[in-house]
Amino acid sequence: MDPLAGSPWSTPDTVAGFVRSPPNSVLLSVAGNEFARLRSRRLLDIGCGAGRNAVPLASLGWDVLGTDLSWPMLLAARDRVTAISAAGRLRLALASMDSLPVSTGSVDFIVAHGIWNLAPSGAIFRRAIAEAARVAVAGAALFVFTFSRHTLGPEAEPVPGERFVFTQFSGQPQCFLTEEELVAELETAGFDLEPGSSVKEYNRPQPGALIQSKGPVIHEGVFRRR
Repeated sequence: MDPLAGSPWSTPDTVAGFVRSPPNSVLLSVAGNEFARLRSRRLLDIGCGAGRNAVPLASLGWDVLGTDLSWPMLLAARDRVTAISAAGRLRLALASMDSLPVSTGSVDFIVAHGIWNLAPSGAIFRRAIAEAARVAVAGAALFVFTFSRHTLGPEAEPVPGERFVFTQFSGQPQCFLTEEELVAELETAGFDLEPGSSVKEYNRPQPGALIQSKGPVIHEGVFRRR
């Protein structure tokens, strides 16, 4: 049974769009560097969708476990493996972000690409990052790609009782953190910003611009499990 049946995430059009989406080139570069320095190469892609990143990462040689709550997305990811040299290095599991079917301290690289921003509450967001910390080995890299608070106007108010959960973007509660909030939440869970790096922000509207993007503003960064 598909837990997301009837939601936009499991419709044929949405799945097809994710199948066409290219992988994140920054992620592939970071993963290539990590792959070169590690002997154990176990990677977890949380919210892997149709495999836009999971399949190329498996093709690089990583042993990938991709998790998602959309059954049609997982089926699409499985079908892509047959066309790319990733067979045998990509496994898929139906699982939520805050309950990972993964052993404690067993993952060398974690990818959270466009998934934690979908947490409908701060409590679920924190459980999700705590789960990532639980399964990571000491020193594991974490690649984060998530919504920035700058997606929303300064007048936007969070959901009552929440600090960084808003409904103004899609009508559904989602997480939009400032850089400071993101770094602080991850530090509390046991992840520190990679030394010498910074959190990048994409698509932030420029003051005074005549045309503003309707897409989300994105935080992207690499963190390291303590």
